[in-house]
Amino acid sequence: MKIIVIGGGAAGFFGAITCKAFDPEAEVYILEKTNKLLSKVKVSGGGRCNVTHACFDNNVLLKNYPRGHKELRKTFQQFSTKDTIAWFQSRGVKLKTEADGRMFPVSDSSESIIECLVSEATMLGVKIWQQQSVKAINPEATGFSIYTDSDKPIFADKVLIATGGSPQLSGYHWLGKTQHTIVSPFPSLFTFNSPDNEYKDLMGVAIPNAFIRIAGTSFVQSGPLLITHWGFSGPAILKLSAWAARDLAAKNYQFKVLVNWIGEEYSETSLRAYLDVFKNENGKKIIPSNQLFGLAQRLWKKLCAHADISEELRWSEIPKKQFNKLIDNLLNSTFEIKGKTTFKEEFVTAGGIDLNEINLETLESKLHKGLYFAGEIIDVDGITGGFNFQNAWTTGYLAGKNMAEQ
Repeated sequence: MKIIVIGGGAAGFFGAITCKAFDPEAEVYILEKTNKLLSKVKVSGGGRCNVTHACFDNNVLLKNYPRGHKELRKTFQQFSTKDTIAWFQSRGVKLKTEADGRMFPVSDSSESIIECLVSEATMLGVKIWQQQSVKAINPEATGFSIYTDSDKPIFADKVLIATGGSPQLSGYHWLGKTQHTIVSPFPSLFTFNSPDNEYKDLMGVAIPNAFIRIAGTSFVQSGPLLITHWGFSGPAILKLSAWAARDLAAKNYQFKVLVNWIGEEYSETSLRAYLDVFKNENGKKIIPSNQLFGLAQRLWKKLCAHADISEELRWSEIPKKQFNKLIDNLLNSTFEIKGKTTFKEEFVTAGGIDLNEINLETLESKLHKGLYFAGEIIDVDGITGGFNFQNAWTTGYLAGKNMAEQ
């Protein structure tokens, strides 16, 4: 049996390795269009590779996938985070967990993951063909014809497509003969550009637990926020961008965000009551010089300035108008967002092969027997933190296993 895996990334390698392990007699080939293997693995996590996330309850794990959270249940039941950790550790790659749950190789180098996957594939006899750009795939009566730059098509009994996402719909045209429905792609995991906002001079200031809303929608997110020279970043923004990705694309990335700098602990009523007590007990304190709520001094001064609170104003002297403006600034600072920026190497594309056309227990196409999909090419994407790689390992494993067994 000849099996072609299209795509030399995480899902492709994992699928090829698993298939060959379950069926040593199969001829398994990886076709990679570039001269670089596992390129996304290499740059992930700043070159450390965020392999997965220390989340061992699948019900909780699924909540980290804006698209695919319902459908992935069947896949994670078969190959979970625990299985990923065990797989790598049994091959000499130990993983460590950081405070935020992200898991990295103990070596702090993505090369550990790359070397593990490449050596495992080589040991099993998986053949790797680089600089093989696939132009088309044609389903035949007993298999598939794969067209590359060479004159003759390559025939395969089974095919796993694991080419990752494409930012443009045209990137899926080569799949036309498979007749699969493509959910229009759109970017996920990006930061917000706010070129006109007056807080940009606070770049580098981190807010430990902000609460952020997209105006006119139900999209909200809490967590660390970072002010940058172009706008806003940090985990809360990245998660918000993922959940709201489709809506923000439709808005052409022109929208408003409302930032609550102190999190969800206070409502307007409770914050007002707290500050009333505070000012009565600390009347002599100069307001801008004594920050509250653990906020950075520079940010606190900016919030005060925007409430028209002078540099020397004391709590005992604050007029009602300025007091109200400070409360509003703390809970509802509003910013115009005009565009987005890709977050480092955490580029993820939402959209891809419609999940309704895939058997999620096997990753086999419902339209063509012997055709499988894995990784980001399917309409699944996770938030930042190792969740997209977990999708790649899980779907790659199941596709490889079922190609061997079916």
